[in-house]
Amino acid sequence: MQGGDSFDQDCRQVLAEVYLYLDLECAEERRDLIRHHLDECSPCLREYGIEQEVKALVARCCGNETAPAELRDRLRAKLSEFVFDADSREYLPD
Repeated sequence: MQGGDSFDQDCRQVLAEVYLYLDLECAEERRDLIRHHLDECSPCLREYGIEQEVKALVARCCGNETAPAELRDRLRAKLSEFVFDADSREYLPD
């Protein structure tokens, strides 16, 4: 659970994996850990809600279009290189 004003390592990991969680693309054990963290950590839950809304908006705008697997893999690799900075609320290069 989140303590204080700064994001701890668990929060960074949860937020880094929130799209995998939303897309049901992570293992069930990991989903359970993320779900538990979101239940206990209101800052992460708030961020998750924002991500969920963005995902819903993209789904409405793009319909049934699916990105090629190669593109998804490249995007995931690139996104994993960034670290979420809670103070600036930005993703920064690792």
